[in-house]
Amino acid sequence: MSVRVKEPIASRGSAIRLLQQGITPTWLAQRIRQAGQPFEPMLLAPLLVIVLAVVADVLTPHLQFNRLLGTAPALAAAMWPVAGTLAVGLLAFIAAIGLSASANHNLGQTPSLFTLLAIMAITLAAAYASRVRQHRERTLAEVRTVAEAAQQALLRPLPQHLGHVDIELLYQAAAAQAQIGGDFYEARQTPHGVRLIIGDVRGKGLSAVESASVVLSSFRVHVHDAPDLPELAARLETSMNQHCEDLADDDAMERYVTILLVEIPTGQSIARLVNCGHPPPLLLHGAEVREVGSSAPSPPINMAALLGGHYQIDTVPFTVGDRLLLYTDGVSESRDLTGTFYPLSQRIRRWSSAGPRQLLHHLDHDLRAYVSGTRDDDLAALVAHRVAPSD
Repeated sequence: MSVRVKEPIASRGSAIRLLQQGITPTWLAQRIRQAGQPFEPMLLAPLLVIVLAVVADVLTPHLQFNRLLGTAPALAAAMWPVAGTLAVGLLAFIAAIGLSASANHNLGQTPSLFTLLAIMAITLAAAYASRVRQHRERTLAEVRTVAEAAQQALLRPLPQHLGHVDIELLYQAAAAQAQIGGDFYEARQTPHGVRLIIGDVRGKGLSAVESASVVLSSFRVHVHDAPDLPELAARLETSMNQHCEDLADDDAMERYVTILLVEIPTGQSIARLVNCGHPPPLLLHGAEVREVGSSAPSPPINMAALLGGHYQIDTVPFTVGDRLLLYTDGVSESRDLTGTFYPLSQRIRRWSSAGPRQLLHHLDHDLRAYVSGTRDDDLAALVAHRVAPSD
């Protein structure tokens, strides 16, 4: 025997009042703050589903839109905490009871009971899914925290002013969520002047980060006391060789690192460079842009045993107002839709009169417009600007 409620209007009004209380902005904001999540309009989607399902069912009872109420807790599981997901499921369950007890549906009929059971089952499954999601989010947050700490230890913020040199940096890891990659950089004030390094490790992933850490650590240890750049490069080579010998990895000896070392002495209007297989820097002198190639090849780090251990030092004029653009192949080997490499020298000429920060700003925006889709390589660019000595 079926049972019908004789006052459907009152029941329907109670269900509507419950919905109004459930979507009160103050209540929702409190729940979100307790969960430690920022408020986003999308968080209202599960409640909106309940409202729309109720309205549609009231207007068209023969279509039985009440069966869609189970989608609300399922949607809440993707964005709400466990307690919030259960609350949404309870709200959907109450709304289903209110609709079934009204003139629209018969509470004692099998379809109505099945709808209630389905909402209960979906809510419990959604709560479990929400718990799993929150656990993964916490794990990811912890990993990101470790990555940020590793970034601060490996790629420390560069000083904007080192003596007579101003420095600006552009750095982007290839992975969207990555903080560090295989590209690295450093700048130090030494008794020999300002010394800089920019490099790129062959390969990707943790092994590339590990190799970058070895080279950077060695640079920081030896940058002050190495008498010249060739000796500094030789010490980096030794450190990388020792690191690879200590690894059990069969591919360790095949790891290599391209680097560019730069020394800008204080009392001389020059810059000294040692290029170990790295893309050549660009020298900006007024409106002139010149590629600074190496007069003789020097081996990448960890390749001296195969290619020889001679490191060629080159000297170029570097006066007040000149800028030196160092970069990795993530810049020069970026491709457009046709597979054409990014014409760095040509593009830089457009902004040759810009300051270091504006120059990198233009370069960043131009690269984003030039490259289609997602980059598959890290990117680093550094501008060293010679300024007049401060009194």
